Amino acid sequence: MATTWDADEAKLSRSSGGRIAHAGSRATRPVGPASFAGSAGLAGPRARRRLGPGPAIPFGLQIGPVLLVLTWVVGSALGWIDPRILSAPWTVVEAFVRLIEQGRLQDNFVTSATRALLGLSIGLLIGTVLAVIAGLSRIGEALIDGPVQIKRAIPTLALIPLLILWFGIGESMKVTTIALAVIVPIYIHTHNALRSIDSRYVELAETLRMSQKDFILQVVLPGALPGFLLGLRFAVTLCWVSLVVVEQINATSGLGYMIDLARNYGQTDVILVGLVVYVLLGLVSDGLVRLIEQRALSWRRTLAN
Repeated sequence: MATTWDADEAKLSRSSGGRIAHAGSRATRPVGPASFAGSAGLAGPRARRRLGPGPAIPFGLQIGPVLLVLTWVVGSALGWIDPRILSAPWTVVEAFVRLIEQGRLQDNFVTSATRALLGLSIGLLIGTVLAVIAGLSRIGEALIDGPVQIKRAIPTLALIPLLILWFGIGESMKVTTIALAVIVPIYIHTHNALRSIDSRYVELAETLRMSQKDFILQVVLPGALPGFLLGLRFAVTLCWVSLVVVEQINATSGLGYMIDLARNYGQTDVILVGLVVYVLLGLVSDGLVRLIEQRALSWRRTLAN
């Protein structure tokens, strides 16, 4: 004898499509994707789908540059690239060896590295101090954040004519230009990291009655470290960009001066040697910052991990 529940199921089976009624008083079962999904759920748990970028590729960061160099080699060997526009790789290697034998490359490299390190160090120190003061004090933020944002809106290279009037065309102007370019990314990212520190850590420090010095060393600086390292990567890039420009303004030494002098004589191979050195300096410095970031922030679990 059919029950009321069976009668209701029979009506539902007549009124809805895609259902098959079984013999007897059994309830109808829907046929479709939902039923198969339910069966799969009963059979066992579904495999979890990975949404991240996946495991790291060995030497993945080197694949792009290697392909670019291979394209350059093949294009030069097959005559697709005019050597007057872009010298062949083997010509650049010969120029590289010649400059080393003459001692020109080493001398210009030491001069450029000294300017870059000096400007970077000054910019890092000033940017970090300003970020800490503005991040921990409302008065400091009112006095510092506005001028830094104004400097952020003005390209550093646009200040070069004014800096030449103030400091002349000597080393002071070049180092100051690099330092001004470095200050902004260090300040912006460090200040933002300071403002993003969890307020519970601040409350815990107040509960423990930590001194201002211990609070800065044990809470503020570790909390701002991720932002500082991110700003450092941008700062290193801007350091080399500024160096290229300032060394082409009435300079008598440096990689930028060597490149500008080669331009006057149409020496494309020497220009490419200088550019390759800049590329190596940028990649090595960025790699060092990445290594420091991995070691200092090894406790973080991110998408890249």
